[in-house]
Amino acid sequence: MKILIIEDERDLAESIAAHLTKDGFVTETVFDFHSAEEKINLYTYDCVVVDINLPDGVGFDLVEILKKIKASSGIIIISARNALEDKIRSLEIGSDDYLTKPFHLSELTARVKSILRRRNFGGSNEIRFHELLVNYTARKVFVNQTEVPLSKKEYDLLLYFMSNIDVALTKPAMAEHLWGDSIDMADSFDMLYSHIKNLRKKLTDKGCKDYIQSIYGIGYKFSDT
Repeated sequence: MKILIIEDERDLAESIAAHLTKDGFVTETVFDFHSAEEKINLYTYDCVVVDINLPDGVGFDLVEILKKIKASSGIIIISARNALEDKIRSLEIGSDDYLTKPFHLSELTARVKSILRRRNFGGSNEIRFHELLVNYTARKVFVNQTEVPLSKKEYDLLLYFMSNIDVALTKPAMAEHLWGDSIDMADSFDMLYSHIKNLRKKLTDKGCKDYIQSIYGIGYKFSDT
């Protein structure tokens, strides 16, 4: 899952990014309104963590931009301001949560996970697709109750597929989801092909039907049809 952190306090932004990365997320960090606006117009994020007070703008305006472009991202506002009117406004314009500074990084991570479970998996910790089961909290995968050991990228790829059942996913979108916008510098999708190949083999070796379908000229689809 890919998270954008918009926070002008660099030490805090980097601490948040390090904590979320350690928990298995792909993170990107920006420190001002203009850079954040560029990012959310160019890329797709599962969750956006945004500070209200930025050196060249207001975080509330970024939330409104996300809503205007119909982004599916979860949104968490973070702020040193504990005013009730700010909390009310954040909910009225469409954010999912509001966290007052200072906060524990583990609490922010828990709130990010809660939003993603609610948005992508109906609030459940387990995602099932026929004989395939993913325990989101434990980051474990099972086929017919037998655990399938996966690498971090293989797990992230499977979770992305299972969040987009029957959706045609382009190779650039998949690569960007796994590696962030740094993938723009790559000259091929060889890493993506390799992870898909390994994931497919590990699942089918445990008796799972091959649900990963290639779509010529586009990318892939995870489907049983």
